[in-house]
Amino acid sequence: MSETGGGVARYGIIGWPVAHSRSPLIHNYWLQMRDTQAVYETVPIGPAVNFRAALEDMAHDGFAGANVTLPHKENAFAAMDDLSDTARRLGAVNTIDFAGGQLTGHNTDGGGFIAGLDAVGGDWRKASAAVLGAGGAARAILAALADAGVTDIRLSNRNRQRAESLAPLAGDAAQVTIYDWEARNEMLDGAGLLVNTTSLGMKDQPQLDIALSGLAASALVSDIVYTPLDTPLLAAARESGFKPVDGLGMLLHQAALASEIWFGERPPVTEELRQSVLADLGEI
Repeated sequence: MSETGGGVARYGIIGWPVAHSRSPLIHNYWLQMRDTQAVYETVPIGPAVNFRAALEDMAHDGFAGANVTLPHKENAFAAMDDLSDTARRLGAVNTIDFAGGQLTGHNTDGGGFIAGLDAVGGDWRKASAAVLGAGGAARAILAALADAGVTDIRLSNRNRQRAESLAPLAGDAAQVTIYDWEARNEMLDGAGLLVNTTSLGMKDQPQLDIALSGLAASALVSDIVYTPLDTPLLAAARESGFKPVDGLGMLLHQAALASEIWFGERPPVTEELRQSVLADLGEI
């Protein structure tokens, strides 16, 4: 663990903009639980900055680890000395470990999503999964679902070619079927899990137009955004008798996996922490 001259190790979230991030609230909660001399802060780095040089400056200034958010996940991937298998597979890094004098990149997005589903419960691993979107989050989630044992994954995106480019991420573990965006309702037929990774339904964005009636009776419906926490999709799922899964679980659990990389032990995702984040979001 790197330390500053004052003996305090530094951790942070890199992004642009990054002031809105809830990561400092989450990680400082766990650092206080660990009773360690460390602090977690925001690290604004603009898109035109030499990213590798910025990371080297951070290492010199006592950073022991960092998370990475938009627009730098691919920049971080290119700047690493070493990569975890998951980060290499996804071509993106959201967690950096500075240990041993080198930069090692990881990606905890997909693992965080899976842990969030497990916290909700249900037999979703044996079900068909329908995923909307083909951005970075969809990449991580598709790969993680295949790794978790889901063998039937259906994917739809407004740009079909981009969706097709994601299919190889599942390898031989799952069959990935691409649906045109206009056929997204058909994609849900019998599915036990629906995951929306698009921006549709977010604050100031159009709503997602989709009919949930084709889902299996016990289906989970996940929206990975958390602003708003209860999206129109989740409200519709609840009204239809499906189990809604909000985006806060993925946020908290991917952060817990990052903390485990740095400290060797995964911290608990407690109800107290969840309530603190909800309060900060203005949801309670």
